Formats: sequence, structure tokens, C-alpha cells
Amino acid sequence: MQQQDRPYDLVVWGATGFTGRLVVEYLYQQYGLGGELSWAAAGRDEARLRAILAEVGCPTLPVMVADSFDLDSLMALAAQTRVVCTTVGPYTRYGSLLVQACVAAGAHYCDLSGEVGWMRRMIDEHHAAAQAAGVKIVHSCGFDSIPSDLGVYFLQREALARFGQYAQRVSGRVKAAKGGFSGGTYASMTAQLAIAATDRSFARLLANPYALNPDPAHQGSDPRDLRSVVLDPASGAWIAPFVMAGINTRVVRRSHALAGFPYGPQFTYDEALITGRGWRGKLVGNLMTLGLGLAMTAKPGSFMRRIVDWLMPKPGEGPSRQAIENGFFTLVFYGFTADGRRIETAVKGRRDPGYGATARMLAECAVCLAKDQAGLPPVFGVLTPSIALGDALLQSLPERAQVRFELRP
Repeated sequence: MQQQDRPYDLVVWGATGFTGRLVVEYLYQQYGLGGELSWAAAGRDEARLRAILAEVGCPTLPVMVADSFDLDSLMALAAQTRVVCTTVGPYTRYGSLLVQACVAAGAHYCDLSGEVGWMRRMIDEHHAAAQAAGVKIVHSCGFDSIPSDLGVYFLQREALARFGQYAQRVSGRVKAAKGGFSGGTYASMTAQLAIAATDRSFARLLANPYALNPDPAHQGSDPRDLRSVVLDPASGAWIAPFVMAGINTRVVRRSHALAGFPYGPQFTYDEALITGRGWRGKLVGNLMTLGLGLAMTAKPGSFMRRIVDWLMPKPGEGPSRQAIENGFFTLVFYGFTADGRRIETAVKGRRDPGYGATARMLAECAVCLAKDQAGLPPVFGVLTPSIALGDALLQSLPERAQVRFELRP
């Protein structure tokens, strides 16, 4: 069935999960039913699906039933829609057959994956086939990694307009954020760490700055992800390691490579968390780095891992409605041209970054894939948000998802 003949523009897969429910709520509030967007919700339990939809206030939304481990059911789902929007992770465990089904059925796909190893496997297994099928498989469409990926895209667009050249070096900094750590993100992270603990080749892949490049053996000038607290010349403040830098930096580098390295062979991107100025900023940075180090190095099954697991939210759990609404984030990007000129931009979002803002960003990626196809870059395969969606997403996020991109004076 051709995409234009399918009954649905998009299907939300995983609508009974915490983030999936937020995606459904947002789509219903923003687009309603029976209007410009034809959409449905999907999961493996029809009764639970219908109960969730009744709670959300859209009990008449069409539902579809499938199973993450049943390729035939996933093929039937993908054949009915232009886009599958999935929140079902860890994707290492639940996502592979769905990507396969979307490529085979000719449906676009977007997710919230921050799982570098799994994404590398999807690139190796499906990029060429997705290109041939005219399908866009778009990973990392939430807080990781849209603010970073679109943030660099926006900065470089502004640098070219202001200076007539791109920035050769860009530093992304998390300046402020309020929100809970996502249980799904933690589950994905620990799933990867568990594999890396027993598979050295997988551990080396996770450490590779170019793990997601078309050629992971690419040689470049990018530094390793920050591992200590340092005084940052770009922001003038102390910075510490940022837990999502390991995925965000690799997505940005894949975008650059897929675009044909327009920023030049010496382009570098790094990312960190601003912890403040003076001795307090340094102290906060050291305490945060210590906590992150303990969480990242605790072995599966160890006492420390059990403590961290107990402290972290579980997949499917999330913050209160008030906490989601009161959350926010601000990322600042510092760009430097080869001749030393500087440009500064920011990405600001309302709502908890890991839940409220993430759900809206993912939903808008899905809508762009479904409704803005004529205005999207004519590029297919396993892609990043900026390469797959470009200016169309940059325009829709501020108006609809309340994620703004700003050029700072």
C-alpha cells in the first residue's frame, strides 16, 4: 500500500507507557480527532489501551494491537500508517523488529533511543535498505538529542549568515534544567552498560567518538567526553560531565558526516554541564561527577548497582503532573570560526526535559514526517533529526512544542 493511501498519518506505539501516554495527550490536545491529522494508538494490550485513552479523554481514538516480538503483527501495524512513533524501550530489547517492519512496509519511524550500540546495529542492518525504500528511520527525537542536534544546526545556520562561514568548533553547555531523570533513559543506559561489562568490543564502540558515523573508523579531532571538572574558557564557569553527552555528541557528528562534512574536516563538538562559578561551582561539579561515576561504574548485580537502581525511577514511572509542567531546560552553544570569531545561541524548553518536553518533541517529529514530506530534505536511511527534518522541525518546535532557538547578542 502506498503511503498516501494508508488510513493513518501516524501511530503511537507504546501508548500505555508513561511517556507514550504523554505523547497521546499532546497529540489529542494539539490536533484533536477527525481533523488534519489521522492517527491511532497501539500497544500489546487492547483493554489497557482503551482504559488509558478513556482517562486521557479520547476514548474513540482508533487502536491497534501488536507485539514487539512478533514481526507479522508489527508488519501489519506499519503497513497501515505513514509513520510509527515509538516510546517502547529499552530499544535494544524491544525495538529491533519494529525498525525491520517499518523498512519492509515503507513506513517512516521515530523514537527516543539513546542507545548507541543498538543504533549502530540499526545503521549497519537497515540504512541501505531504508535508503532504497525511501524511508526515514530517525533515532533520538527527545531531550536526547534534539536540543543538541538542532542546536548545532541552528548555530551553524546563523554563523553562515553572520560570518559567511561555519563555526569550526562548537561547545554545547547545559546551563539550567529542572526535571526528573527518566526511568526509560536509565533502563536504556544500564542495558548498554551490562553488555559492555562482558563484551569488550561493545565497550570500545561506546567509547568511540565516531560510533554513529557512517564509517565508525573515521579519524577526527573530537576530544573524548569530559570526565572531570574543569574551568571552561567558553562559558567562564566550571563544567562537569553531562550524562547524555555520550549520545548527543555522536548524533551531532553523524549529522555532520551525513551532510558531507560541510563544517570542515577539523570541526569538533563537545558537551558538558555548567555547575557554576567560583569555589561553589567547582564543589558542585565534583560532587555531581562523583555521583555520576559511581552510577556508571557500578557492576551489574553489585550492591552499589542495587542502590542506584532503587534510587532511580523504573520504566513506566514518572514525575507528577505539576513537576512535569514546572520543569524547563536551557542549553547554550558557543561557536568559534577558524579565524577566531564567536557566536552564541541557546535552546530553551518548557516542561520537564525528560518527559513533558521529550513527549512534545517526539510527537512533532512524527507529525513532520507524516505531514511535511514535501518540505523535508530528500534524504532517506537511518538518520538524525536535523538531517531527516531540518528546517521543518526547526520551525514547528517553537510554535507547538515550546522549544525555542535563540541567537544571543
